[in-house]
Amino acid sequence: MPEHIKKQLLAEIQILEHELSHELPAEIKKAVALGDLSENAEYHMAKQRQTFVNARLGQLKKRMAELSLVNLTNIPRDRVGFGSTIVVFDSTKDEEIVYRLVTSEESDVAKGLISTTSPIGRGLVGKQVGDIATIVTPNGKRELEVLKLTTIHDEAAEGEAADAAAESGSEKQ
Repeated sequence: MPEHIKKQLLAEIQILEHELSHELPAEIKKAVALGDLSENAEYHMAKQRQTFVNARLGQLKKRMAELSLVNLTNIPRDRVGFGSTIVVFDSTKDEEIVYRLVTSEESDVAKGLISTTSPIGRGLVGKQVGDIATIVTPNGKRELEVLKLTTIHDEAAEGEAADAAAESGSEKQ
């Protein structure tokens, strides 16, 4: 799991757990002190918020568990998968587009970051250079030809090579 996503989810979990264990009990206690609970808007709002926070915490913890199961060694080295950067030719728009497959928490279509669970992401997963993916979108079918593929493994190798080059360059000085 990308470290920044893990930190983001953990931060939200921490905030919600604090709200659930400190802020909401205080609000409920204060609302109960006002008297008749049947017509007490503050009490009902605090109880609704408590239900929402509990549900959101459950979702976040489930997502953390799902993401922790991602095994990067199972991601293919020669096909599109999580973490891949793909250059495609969109024949319907007659243009080249660069996509990066990310988790749903990171997706930002305007920046070319698409989720592996989006229609385009699902259509591209498993493709190789030269393959054509037919994607059904709300705007109709799109045909995307994979022109270039950089997998998460390629990027890791490039990063290690750059680190080694920088290290050998600093030793010469």
